[in-house]
Amino acid sequence: MSLIVRQVSINDAQGITDVLNPIIIEGLYTVLDTTFTVDEEKEFIAQFPKRGVFTVVVNEDDSKIIGFQNIEPFASYTKAFDHVGIIGTFVSSGSRGQGVSKKLFQSTFEVAKAKGYEKLFAYVRGDNERALAAYLKQGFEVVGVARKHAKVGDVYVDETLIEKFL
Repeated sequence: MSLIVRQVSINDAQGITDVLNPIIIEGLYTVLDTTFTVDEEKEFIAQFPKRGVFTVVVNEDDSKIIGFQNIEPFASYTKAFDHVGIIGTFVSSGSRGQGVSKKLFQSTFEVAKAKGYEKLFAYVRGDNERALAAYLKQGFEVVGVARKHAKVGDVYVDETLIEKFL
């Protein structure tokens, strides 16, 4: 599989929802519990923070988005956190285990450094061992666990807190 990694454009909204919505519906890998329309995703991309990083990976064989990663500023109410970003990673089910996230991380880290980020932080579902392993492989470290931090439907889910210094 030949992969193209690039920054997002508004025209990627359909491809992003095609990756994200099945993950949300599956209910196993994210605490997101509501799917997104293409118009909602377009608005999200249009309003994405200037200092944010939004990377997509495209399968060159069929030009479909198979994964994406984004970084948003940790907080906007103080400059004290300007060096910290919150990262999220999503890979379509049929593309997992094929090096997609590794390619995303390489590009995202580079762009994040250029935008002044020094540290990335993430919340990973406590029962999402595959995602946690992918982050740990990229140098993230576990810094704690927030017990019953999310409630998906009627089920409480722990969140594993991880960080990486760039």
